[in-house]
Amino acid sequence: MSTPGYRTRAERFDDLVLDAVEELEQRWSAQLAGTEFAVEDVPPSNPAPWERGGVPLGRCFPADAGLPHRVVVYRRPVEQRAADPADLADLVRDVVVEQVAHLLGRSPDDVDPGYGEDH
Repeated sequence: MSTPGYRTRAERFDDLVLDAVEELEQRWSAQLAGTEFAVEDVPPSNPAPWERGGVPLGRCFPADAGLPHRVVVYRRPVEQRAADPADLADLVRDVVVEQVAHLLGRSPDDVDPGYGEDH
């Protein structure tokens, strides 16, 4: 059985998120144990109380009522802000780092010393 040579844009985006998560899990495996990571096309229309202006690129949801911590990256807003495929990969990584930092109560630079740098 061969794998398909064609991957949809959504599948390629999922791969970028997985790559970013795998990098962070190498350093933060204990703190991220049980955390779910997900991709949704767009954020829900109701913003969180702390969100002002603009469309969020991602959100983190603390564990609640038996549900695990959850980090969500919103594919379409991230894709719209990226200039090219390399920029998309960097932006996805930064969004994942920002959400994990928020979840852990740390700065993005603490979570990933390469945060914000072009890779």
